[in-house]
Amino acid sequence: MSSFTEFCGYITASPRALAEQVVDGVIAKVDQNIPQEERLRAVEMYVELLGYLGETIGQEADLDVPDALIEWSKKNAEMQVSAGGKIADIVVRYPPTRVVMAELFTELSVKSGLTLEENALVIKRINTLLDVSLNETFFAFERLQEKYEAEMQSELIALSAPVVPVADDVVILPLIGYLDSYRVNHILTTVIPRIAEMDVYHVIIDFSGVLTIDDQTAEAIHHIGSTFSLMGIHVVVAGLRPDLVQTIVRAGIQLSSTDAFATVKQALESLEKAGIK
Repeated sequence: MSSFTEFCGYITASPRALAEQVVDGVIAKVDQNIPQEERLRAVEMYVELLGYLGETIGQEADLDVPDALIEWSKKNAEMQVSAGGKIADIVVRYPPTRVVMAELFTELSVKSGLTLEENALVIKRINTLLDVSLNETFFAFERLQEKYEAEMQSELIALSAPVVPVADDVVILPLIGYLDSYRVNHILTTVIPRIAEMDVYHVIIDFSGVLTIDDQTAEAIHHIGSTFSLMGIHVVVAGLRPDLVQTIVRAGIQLSSTDAFATVKQALESLEKAGIK
């Protein structure tokens, strides 16, 4: 039996011991607190990876990458995105992983009597697998990060214009944060149809939580008010600060025909005096 065959046989027969050496070696080199659950998951992945390596390392043809390596790489990216971490926190582990595996397998190569060419083949195959893992991790992180950011934006937009029923025929629409085109579009396409289904007669649009608006947004807000009016819903404005009023006036929007109050409380009191319950 050749030295290379014995070398491959040893890897195939001892994947767990080697996997634990690799994982613990990497943990010792990186300045990160790795949870025990993550360590165990990494060990199991390397058990499968090293078993695959031992069985296929001598084959010259391009080989498939183990599913465990792909799934492990994607899982690392998923955990990092969920935790709000950075891709750099994962990428930084790959250089020490290469070093640990190169040192370990070079030592095994020497003990097994492998030639320099055979040792180079082993290290090349290991680096190829690590390159695939790094790419999968990076691409998965980008995809998940984009999805996460889109979902967060959608949630923030929804929270920026909640509908608050205060009576059978009155709802308050508090506008919160920065009113950009995305939030205005959410109001037009989602909030207004929802209010229309509630069969109300009065909508109090509360601007007290708005940070700032520009001329284009002011025009869009005017469009929102006009849409309510066309639906037969009475619009009352509350909480307009002087700076917001200036922006609205500068956009050429007339407020003289709109019922406006300094606070929501004043707007509600006005409706109550008019006989609204």
